[in-house]
Order: sequence, then structure tokens, then C-alpha cells
Amino acid sequence: MNVELVRDLAMAMVVGRVFGADVRTVLRRLAAAQVRAGISELARDRERGGEGDS
Repeated sequence: MNVELVRDLAMAMVVGRVFGADVRTVLRRLAAAQVRAGISELARDRERGGEGDS
């Protein structure tokens, strides 16, 4: 391996360690928001009496 590749890999590892927890938190919150949106859509569909109608 050349020096540039080693440097790039080391930088990627540092960035992963620094921002890894933040990325996981953002992804977890995004998933939770999508679940909430899906549940509210199902509830809205049931209120209209369109259960199962596509």
C-alpha cells in the first residue's frame, strides 16, 4: 500500500468513529418518522372507511 492510500484509510476510520454515532442517531430518527407517517396514513385510511382499498 502506498502512503496516500494508508492516509485515506486512516482518515476514513477517524471520520467513521467521530460521526458514526451521529449517523446512527439520524437514521434511527428517520426510521421512526417513517413509521409514524405510515401509522397515521393507515389511521386516516381507516377513518375514511377505505381499509384494504387501493
